[in-house]
Amino acid sequence: MAEPRSDVDLVLPCRDEAAALRELLPRVPAGLSVIVVDNGSTDGTAEVARALGARVVSESRPGYGAAVHAGLMAATAPFVVVMDGDGSFDPTAALPLVETIRRDEADLALGSRRPVAPGAQPWHARVGNRLVLAALRRRTGLRLRDIAPLRAARREALLGLGVADRRSGYPVELLDRAARAGWRVHEEDVDYHPRTAGTRSKVSGSVRGSFRAAYDFWRVLS
Repeated sequence: MAEPRSDVDLVLPCRDEAAALRELLPRVPAGLSVIVVDNGSTDGTAEVARALGARVVSESRPGYGAAVHAGLMAATAPFVVVMDGDGSFDPTAALPLVETIRRDEADLALGSRRPVAPGAQPWHARVGNRLVLAALRRRTGLRLRDIAPLRAARREALLGLGVADRRSGYPVELLDRAARAGWRVHEEDVDYHPRTAGTRSKVSGSVRGSFRAAYDFWRVLS
């Protein structure tokens, strides 16, 4: 007998995350159907994901927003979770966020990162996060603790926001549009671990990457 189709798609935007996926995908709980968006990997990310049962979508345009949007377009479930595929999150942390949306207690549920080990979130990433959130608060009144790379929502509603950024500014534009649309935003702490050895963040992995992302954030809010 075929297993019932999940009503939740877990979208993992990835570039060169093969090492992380080997550890992450076997820990994805039942009830989450995985879509790995390969955003130009050269380390066999797509092959590892397929071998471990994930559906793989290729997105040739570089950029976090491009990868997330490709995953949302490929998703078919009514609920979606977007999560970094670098091993920094326990995928079970997505379940309470989904339930918040399923119970119609919020329109957007965010996992606020709570570092559990030194080095999980570099200083320059923390500083940039705070500055952007302060600007977002002044602009929209939305008071949050994190930009939140782990989030859950209804797929159609999320696409309906019309987020246009295809680079690092995507999550900030999403929050800005959600606030302006009157969305109910729920935030809860989730453990945040150092990314899997053998992978490197394209944003917080260097001061240069963080400044590039900060530019994208400010461009979205300008």
